[in-house]
Amino acid sequence: MPPRKLLLITNHAGVPMENEWREALSDFEAIPVAGVLEARGTIGRGEIDCILVKGIIPDSDHAALLEVLHRLDPILPVVFYDPEMTAAEAVRLVRSGAYHCLGFRDSVAALRDCLRNAAEEKRFHAKAHRRSATPELWRDFLVGESRAMQTVADTIRLIGPRRCTVLITGESGTGKELAARAIHMASSRAGQALVAVNCTALPEHLLEAELFGHVRGAFTGAINARVGRFEQANRGTLFLDEIGDMPIELQSKLLRVLQDREIQRLGSSENIKVDVRVIAASNVNLLERVQKGKFREDLYYRLNVVPLHMPPLREHDEDIPVLVYHFVRKICQMEGIPLRRLAPEVLDLLRTSAWPGNVRQLENTVEKAIAMSGDRDMLYPRDFGVAEVSLDKVVPIDFQAPDVPPGEPVNFETAVSQFQRAMLEQALIKTGGNKTAAAELLGLKRTTLIMKLRSFEMSDELQAV
Repeated sequence: MPPRKLLLITNHAGVPMENEWREALSDFEAIPVAGVLEARGTIGRGEIDCILVKGIIPDSDHAALLEVLHRLDPILPVVFYDPEMTAAEAVRLVRSGAYHCLGFRDSVAALRDCLRNAAEEKRFHAKAHRRSATPELWRDFLVGESRAMQTVADTIRLIGPRRCTVLITGESGTGKELAARAIHMASSRAGQALVAVNCTALPEHLLEAELFGHVRGAFTGAINARVGRFEQANRGTLFLDEIGDMPIELQSKLLRVLQDREIQRLGSSENIKVDVRVIAASNVNLLERVQKGKFREDLYYRLNVVPLHMPPLREHDEDIPVLVYHFVRKICQMEGIPLRRLAPEVLDLLRTSAWPGNVRQLENTVEKAIAMSGDRDMLYPRDFGVAEVSLDKVVPIDFQAPDVPPGEPVNFETAVSQFQRAMLEQALIKTGGNKTAAAELLGLKRTTLIMKLRSFEMSDELQAV
């Protein structure tokens, strides 16, 4: 991946940078300019990942400068660093579209993380724009640029135009149905119907009628004839979700349909030809079910012509920022509200969280955050309830235990108390006083952390959120 490029707008572009600034910009190829006039040509080439405005720029206040920069490139994140900036001005700039505003209270590490997140957001929006202009519309169903997701995309690109049956496996919430829709959209059947059936949603006798249809009077309650899902999917695609839970008696009928490409409605002896591509999905190991006699071996091999595995989120957690931006944009569009933005610390916390429910859980968490944000245009960690979803994944921190003079008697209770206090202090210092993040580092609930702080009567400065 080429180095990220940062446009540094400052009032002293020709002056060498201080060491701390070199550290903050170490991930970037920094291009310093002395004002917006010099910035125009560089922005116009479309190579910049984010902009950092350092200090006061002569003949231009921050608000006017932001407006000009957004006219040049509306999706380019703009970060301001100004030790003299007031809180009110920072709020106005963020509401006007600035990515973030930092001052003298913010560390070099905070600035570096902010710029990293800003560059990731820019690259996400740029890729989304490029993808919308490409003919591979099916790629929109697969969000992520990791090697694992590229493997999935490469497989779909190969099998999409074929009529072969596909078996999609993976844990719950990994996006198996979205992969099925991508396969359908990548095929010549994209203009026809994709019909989905959840094999666990209906009892056996109703599932058979759902799949194959029935004639009038075929069973009690069959007042009218009904077309089944196979006929509805004729010339299109049928997606059988959770195929592993299909009753064993119905599996033999499905096998015959896959072999003969014809069905019989319940209560009828007429054979009806169907041209259907079948995609099945399962979150259980079908071979294990075969060994237990709960799934037909011949049906398994008939379905598993092309296997496609959807990886759990923990195996491609580098896609979390891209997924979060995707869900924020998707949900805001659905709700008809302005696009929400992420506070710089959000992505770091989401990256270190455990997601046993995979992508579905992450999407639900983003939707919750947007709902909890009210009218705010910025999403903060507390909106996501990060501490609640990530208590089982503790991030280690380096801390120093209190020194005990050699040869001195040690009171056990006092030593334990001092040790706990030292851990709390160092976790709060590491997170800049953020209790939610400190609780995350220590593997505690936020309420438990607050109770411990009160029990130690720790200083107000360390307890500041």
